[in-house]
Amino acid sequence: MAAKASVSKLVPKVPVPGVPGASRRAAYSASTKRALVDVAEQLFTEKGYAATSLDAIVAGARVTKGALYHHFSGKQALFESVFERVEQEAAKRIQKSLRGQKDPWRKATVGLRSFLDVVQEAPYRRIVIQDGPAVLGYERYREQEERSTFANIVEIVRATLDAGSWDLDEDMLQTFARIFFGAMSSAGESVATAADPEAAARRVEGAIGFLLAGVQSLVEQGVAMPSARGRDDAAAADPE
Repeated sequence: MAAKASVSKLVPKVPVPGVPGASRRAAYSASTKRALVDVAEQLFTEKGYAATSLDAIVAGARVTKGALYHHFSGKQALFESVFERVEQEAAKRIQKSLRGQKDPWRKATVGLRSFLDVVQEAPYRRIVIQDGPAVLGYERYREQEERSTFANIVEIVRATLDAGSWDLDEDMLQTFARIFFGAMSSAGESVATAADPEAAARRVEGAIGFLLAGVQSLVEQGVAMPSARGRDDAAAADPE
């Protein structure tokens, strides 16, 4: 199977004038690592983590197994590097879609659609959604996911809640963001694993769009946000 990139294509074959030997070695090392990650992403997407061998990866990257172990402790470490790259690239795409969006409701809709486009793509579906939790473990998986995509959710939630006259502290905003993040993660999984991802994405967009319309209506009506202390105050007033 042809690799996306091989070391031989990425590293100069002749000495580069003015470039020290250490710099050439560093360039070669970086190119080797990049080739391994490229090939691993391709194979993990096509075959899945369990069915992909290290022999196939090093053959595709045209390097030795020793070169692989120089950069990664094993297949799981290589998978984690691939996972991080796929997640980061997805987060960058979503962030790019949010740029220049001034209207908070438009921003939320555009961000949702961008996310739903991402979760339908083969690398994200297989590496992040299907294999990620099992290979990394639940805690590590959530840690990686929050590191790359949670900031986008916070930005969207902050914009929509700031559209109202609510005076929310940061803790309350983070609470809303985590609830929405959980909903989006679950929705992404349902789309990625659906027999018909496009139809599933349309259902998710319709459902979340309906909920956003409800929040927009509350903002336009000037409805007060329930106080986080409301329940405690009510209990104090009526101890029975």
